[in-house]
Parts: sequence; C-alpha cells; structure tokens
Amino acid sequence: METVRVDASKSYDILIGSGILGEVGQYARNICGGATAAVITDDIVERLYYLNVESSLINAGYRVIKFVMPNGESSKNAANYLSILDFLAESGFTRKDVVVALGGGVVGDIAGFAAATYMRGTRFIQIPTTLLAAVDSSVGGKTAIDLESGKNLAGAFFQPDFVLCDHKTLYTLDEDVFRAGCAEIIKYGIIRDKGLFELLKLPMDDKIEEIITRCVAIKRDIVNEDECDGGIRQILNFGHTAGHAIELLSRYKTPHGYAVAEGMALIARASARMGFCTADCRDEIIGMLKRYALPTETGFSSEEIYSAALSDKKSSGDKITLIIPREIGKCELRETKLGELKEIIALGLERGE
Repeated sequence: METVRVDASKSYDILIGSGILGEVGQYARNICGGATAAVITDDIVERLYYLNVESSLINAGYRVIKFVMPNGESSKNAANYLSILDFLAESGFTRKDVVVALGGGVVGDIAGFAAATYMRGTRFIQIPTTLLAAVDSSVGGKTAIDLESGKNLAGAFFQPDFVLCDHKTLYTLDEDVFRAGCAEIIKYGIIRDKGLFELLKLPMDDKIEEIITRCVAIKRDIVNEDECDGGIRQILNFGHTAGHAIELLSRYKTPHGYAVAEGMALIARASARMGFCTADCRDEIIGMLKRYALPTETGFSSEEIYSAALSDKKSSGDKITLIIPREIGKCELRETKLGELKEIIALGLERGE
C-alpha cells in the first residue's frame, strides 16, 4: 500500500492499495470518530461495494445510514444536494459524525459539498471507485454541484479527513468509464511528468498503483502550493475550458474524461498553430489520446464552444486563463482575452494537423 500525505489547510493521507476497502471502518474510527457514518453513493456502486463498506463501519462501532442517487453527471444537481442535507438532518446526523463518499467524481463532489455545508462542516471521507476519481477528483478538496448555466458553479473548498483508494474496485468499471479516467492520467503526464507520459506507452495493468500514486503526488504538490485555485492549481485545468463547454453542450451525455480529451486535443492543435508548442508535441498528445481510444475531435462548432465557455468559472471579466502545452511535461498559464479565446477555439477545430 502507498500513502501520500497532503498538507493543505487540513493535513490528511491518501491511502492507495488493493483490497483495502474493508479497512475503512478502522481508519474512520481512528481518524474521524463520531457515532454515525452517512454513506453517499449511486445505484451502481451501491450494488457492488456498499455492503463491504457498511460491514466495516458497523464493525468499527458506527451506526450506518445511506443515501443512494442515480449514477451519472445529471445527479450532481441542486435538488439532490438539498435532498442529502434533508436526509442528514432527518437522520439526526451531527457535525461530529462522518460523511462517506463511495463512488466516482459525481458522488465525491456532491457528498463533499454536503459535508462542507451541513452544520457548517462535518467529517468527510472519500472512497473513489472510478479511475478518474482516484487520480483526480477525490484529492484536493474541490466539491461542487452543477447549475443549469454550467458545471461546478456552486461549491466549496473542503478537504477530506482521508482518502481510501482501493484500486481493486477499478476492475468492475465499464471500459468507457475506465478510459475516461485515462484522460486525466494523460493530462498529468502532459502538465508535469514526462516520465509518466512515457510510462503510459506500456500496458498499465501491473502499474496501476504506481500510476495512481504518481498522479496523486503531482496533485498533492500543486494543492499544497495553491489550495484555492488562485494560481498554479489552474494548471490542472488543461483541456477543461473547452472540455467543460463540450459537456454542457452535450447536456452531460459526453463523459467528463472524453470531453477533457477533446479539449486537450483542441488546445494542442491551436497551440501548435500559434507557435506555443511544436508539431511533435501536438502529435504526441493526440497520439496518446488515440492510443487509449479517446476522442480527439468534437462535433460542436467554435461558436457553440465559445458561448458555452463564457460561463466557465475560470473566466474573470473579459479574460480567461488557458493552460498551454509547451512540451510534454511542461505547461504554462496564459491569460487570454475572450475575443482571442474565440480565435483559439476556431484554430483548434481546424481539420488536419
């Protein structure tokens, strides 16, 4: 088992191993205390892993309650958020008790936001069961729900008390869901770790713990430096400006990882055409996405993507911060006027390399 320590506004451990799901109760008892554990999950993960988690928590002395929502991004909404808060209140849940997010990024985001705001903050545990959540969304304290106008527009920075990542859960993922997580791993290689990027050219089956640990360590270092997204943490949004717009335009039928892949390909093409990176860098990025059967083009127009991107929370006044690849393992933040953004999107959508 690997342990990555985060030292942000709250210090906590990310535990990464195989077959450790049944240990969550003892970790919760030692780290969080409390009398009640509220497990927030979705209808797919519940069938697979809830009983194991429930048993572990009961054995550690907890009263266990659960809230189950439908699987998918569409569940990350205000109605479900309020329903979770009502559920906690009606169950006699207190701020000394612990919210347990059991699932992928949607569950982690909405459960975390509920934990951050119920009685002004409760104990909180992340148990990611998707690759995307394991390497990215479960770490760093971003919690949120989507609004009609855009993704993650209501939320809070709220660090968990610990993260328990049992990568054995990844073997039950649908292929599409696993691939979506691969997009975020590729992102980490592009922004900070050329060695990780090269490692992805080999089969990842027997390297999954190392890969997760490397991604989490990169995010840990960035979060320790910039917890509240005012500077360097924005580098984690490589491909996300166009990606979030694509998600919104598709009404969230395009999975997050797929949309980010399309966004990374778009900005790589535009960056090469504008001279920010070489054609070889662009080809490496697009080639790696294709290696993992991820999409590199979108059917939406530049006007549609630009209009949707205007609701992005990364924009400020007439400017937005874009993450530009310089070479594999090195990206930079570039403050961009909204008028220029429109041109960049159009360049990124042009056919041909």
